[in-house]
Amino acid sequence: MTSSSQPKTMRTWIADLDAAGELIRIDKPVDPLTQMGSLLYQSREKALLFENLPHGWRSLGQAPANVRHAALAFGATEDTVVPKIAARMGKLIKPVLVADSDAPVKAKRFTRDQFNLTHLPVHKAGIKDAGPVIGSGLVVSKDPDTGERNVSFHRLQIKGPNKSGILLYPRHTWRNYAKYQARNEPMPVAIFIGHHPLYYAAAATTAAYGLDEFEIAGGYLEEAVRLVKCDTVDLEVPADAELVLEGHIPPHYREEEGPFSEFQDYYVTGTGNNPVVEYQHMTCRNDAIFKNLQNGSEMEGCVFHKIPMSAAIFRRLKDVGGGPNLHNVMVLPGIFAVVVQMTPRAYGEAKNLLMAALSSEYQHSKLAIAVDQDVDIFNHSELLWALNTRVDPDKDVVIIPGTHNHAMDASLTELGAPGTGLWQRFGSKMLIDATKPPPTDAAAHAALERIRPANPQLRLEDFVAAESLPLVKALPKIFFGSKMMHGR
Repeated sequence: MTSSSQPKTMRTWIADLDAAGELIRIDKPVDPLTQMGSLLYQSREKALLFENLPHGWRSLGQAPANVRHAALAFGATEDTVVPKIAARMGKLIKPVLVADSDAPVKAKRFTRDQFNLTHLPVHKAGIKDAGPVIGSGLVVSKDPDTGERNVSFHRLQIKGPNKSGILLYPRHTWRNYAKYQARNEPMPVAIFIGHHPLYYAAAATTAAYGLDEFEIAGGYLEEAVRLVKCDTVDLEVPADAELVLEGHIPPHYREEEGPFSEFQDYYVTGTGNNPVVEYQHMTCRNDAIFKNLQNGSEMEGCVFHKIPMSAAIFRRLKDVGGGPNLHNVMVLPGIFAVVVQMTPRAYGEAKNLLMAALSSEYQHSKLAIAVDQDVDIFNHSELLWALNTRVDPDKDVVIIPGTHNHAMDASLTELGAPGTGLWQRFGSKMLIDATKPPPTDAAAHAALERIRPANPQLRLEDFVAAESLPLVKALPKIFFGSKMMHGR
């Protein structure tokens, strides 16, 4: 990034969405506690900018609302975004530190008695949620032994003017907290809210403990992240964020937290005695725009997780067995399943890749499916078709018992409890090979060739009567077999 170029921020992202026709502005008054969740839930195709919220706030939600939006943020298409991210994952760029005077997020400063979390436009996502929850806050912490930084998603249930709950999944932030707790010391945290979506994608990328997510963000952005020192804790946050909360997580203290609308479309997981965050300072931009994030399956929270997860699995699989003919990878609704699009070179190769997909950097995947390139992995009807027509359950389905699974998977046996180190799910995993025989077995491969109409380049709109043209233009562009019509 040159000194004259504009860094990527939530504001440049809003402009990009607007220019692409992907932003809906809402100028009527909206109550975050009773109305916003319903409006966000309905908008799976477009981003929403709320311009008339209590206490003079504006807020952005459902941005990205889908894989298409995520692709726009990365300068890619739906079909190319995962391989593109996978290529960028190995290109880390160290952040740069800037002065307070060069940090828009330091425009306004508030001490503990000058801000009130209940005045922020934090919305209530689901009808059974225990209260309003900040889902868009990215938590910055450090290992007290090494000083290595971590950035990650954590739900933050508002509990008062200066306190929230926090769900610490047993990974890197929990590991940092456990070290502070062993010392009987509060853990300093800084939580930034509102930035370009590639910051969120970096925070959702599971990497080795000690790897700085701000370096990952730099690789995704292809520019160094601009950081600024916090005012009251020894941490750094993005200088171009919209809002920052500074505080501490006390050791050995728990409060009831949850239920909350989670990414799998359930309330139950994570609810229990969880730590809290006590806040003492807030900084923000002039005319700051709040970021709300709606959870639930195939909502914004899922998009942020499924895209880097898909890319990490793609990056792992591309070298299995000396380099397979791998086309794409996509995490499926609910996050606990993944589809691998490939052309097998030999019988059994699909199972090799699926085993690798089920034991990746992520704990989520318990179901992995392999399909050929002629199956549109973004059209779930085509995935079901492949399962129906290309699977012999006796030889193509394998169940692996006794596996460690993601602690938020409510369908599996829970061990331990939230807020403890033992917390996990103990269950099983399944792989399904829904690919055709390999091209090297030409006859068997040809037997499962999909049908295609003659002259697939023809378009219905060129043949209909004038009075029917509006009906044709209103038809969905994506339908069963639609990508086959474009010569795949």
